[in-house]
Amino acid sequence: MIKCHPMASRSRVLYIGVTGDLQRRVEQHKQKAVEGFTQKYNVTMPVYYEVANDVHAALAREKQIKGWRRSKKVALIESMNPTWKDLSSEWS
Repeated sequence: MIKCHPMASRSRVLYIGVTGDLQRRVEQHKQKAVEGFTQKYNVTMPVYYEVANDVHAALAREKQIKGWRRSKKVALIESMNPTWKDLSSEWS
């Protein structure tokens, strides 16, 4: 399964991405193993994700969400995670 996943920093800087292994990808971000935007802005917390059955659907959803205004992205996140809790804290 492919996941489209908004991630955030503690100051709520947002990053939208797609991955086939969300736990591995989040760990890479937490360890600062991924250079670029997420490392620069300390984006390490998955705050929302959606599951798609194929990569094309996940990429289309990623593109759609990236095109939204910030307020719409925030509303999406807060519809499922109103406190912006780090969802990876529940993973074993």
